[in-house]
Amino acid sequence: MFLLTKPDRNAVQQFLNDRENDQFSYPEIGATDSEIPPGYNIDRNRAKLGVGSEVFDHAKTAIRDWKMFDLGWVELISRETPIEIGQTVAILVSHLGFYSLNAARIVYVIDEPARFGFAYGTLTEHGEIGEERFSVEYNADSNEVWYDILAFSRPASIIAKIGYPVARALQKAFARDSKAAMQRAIGEVNNS
Repeated sequence: MFLLTKPDRNAVQQFLNDRENDQFSYPEIGATDSEIPPGYNIDRNRAKLGVGSEVFDHAKTAIRDWKMFDLGWVELISRETPIEIGQTVAILVSHLGFYSLNAARIVYVIDEPARFGFAYGTLTEHGEIGEERFSVEYNADSNEVWYDILAFSRPASIIAKIGYPVARALQKAFARDSKAAMQRAIGEVNNS
């Protein structure tokens, strides 16, 4: 959904309420945890967050608190949404003088001793079609903690198809800024 002005909380809540029964916009639900299907753009981005199990614990908390969305130009609504299968969130993006409001639903959750995160998938009213996984990993051998974003997508709406180069630039900017947001979140914990 494209908007000329920023919606208030009530409008966003109504948007989310209206998405309650929406279906996923793609058939390959959960594919970011197995094999990425053909016909999509694939984006994988990683950032080292630090070393040690304490950093991994902080990184898991940052994922639970949706810190990867602390970008300024992207707003996740609502940040209180628990990381649970079936939960739906709205993503509000400010770009080129207008806003886009899209919904995504959590497809699966990863909660393993050395890996934590989740993936969400686009719903039928989203400008893009696809899925995105956000995870943190702890490598016990190297003691390193990594943030990983894996996504597959393609344009859904006519506006996204016309503005394809802009949409791809925004996806790349989101990945870059999301990695920086997670690094800041871990740095804030380490400096306190």
